[in-house]
Amino acid sequence: MSRVVSLLLGAALLCGHGAFCRRVVSGQKVCFADLKHPCYKMAYFHELSSRVSFQEARLACESEGGALLSLENQTEQKLIESMLQNLTKPGTGISDGDFWIGLWRNGEGQASGGCPDLYQWSDGSSSQYRNWYTDEPSCGSEKCVVMYHQPTANPGLGGPYLYQWNDDRCNMKHNYICKYEPEINPTAPAEKTYFTNQPGDAHQNVVVTEAGIIPNLIYVVIPTIPLLLLILVAFGTCCFQMVHKSKGRTKTSPTQSTLWISKSSRKESGMEV
Repeated sequence: MSRVVSLLLGAALLCGHGAFCRRVVSGQKVCFADLKHPCYKMAYFHELSSRVSFQEARLACESEGGALLSLENQTEQKLIESMLQNLTKPGTGISDGDFWIGLWRNGEGQASGGCPDLYQWSDGSSSQYRNWYTDEPSCGSEKCVVMYHQPTANPGLGGPYLYQWNDDRCNMKHNYICKYEPEINPTAPAEKTYFTNQPGDAHQNVVVTEAGIIPNLIYVVIPTIPLLLLILVAFGTCCFQMVHKSKGRTKTSPTQSTLWISKSSRKESGMEV
């Protein structure tokens, strides 16, 4: 549950060149309405302990019918960069944290170009597009690939650690990006917001899948359950003590009870003077 809550904590504004903006929560799916573009999900975890390994990220995407991100060309790379920039705008509370993508090296094998040619996409894509950081991939025990997102780090020889790729150990813990087949649902429920950017925009007809008010309320209420239970127990204990004290005050002493019975008996028998 903590991972789900962490997913819902990060928020951003997705803006199509300033034309339209919609609030997007980290962990939600962003789609295009033309049935041509894939859908994406930026899964950001605020808590470092909640971030996941490459295999965990891969399974998380596949469990929702998607796959870890594969990138076909520079245009798609720039689109993802734009989404991450909006996700991590100042004030969102989102800090440094690389994102797993679906590129990895499965086994050593042989390749004419050496180690870099051994990397392949986990979703089966044949794309040869690469965006390695300087001197990457370093290979060795580092077989899985992340997209850098370290805006507060001092730039290295290859420049800022932003959006370029680095191979890392597959058991390291990072955020991740999922990719899904294009989808559109004309009869979508109210929690989905549809909007179209201005004509001529490079990314038109964007569909933002929002969580809706009920799921958000759930994640607000759940953390308060222990406090509510504590209040309920305290209230019950207080009521029990009040009732107990009230019963004590209404009880008569044995002497009073005996005296009352004695007087009543004498009246009934005509013995009372």
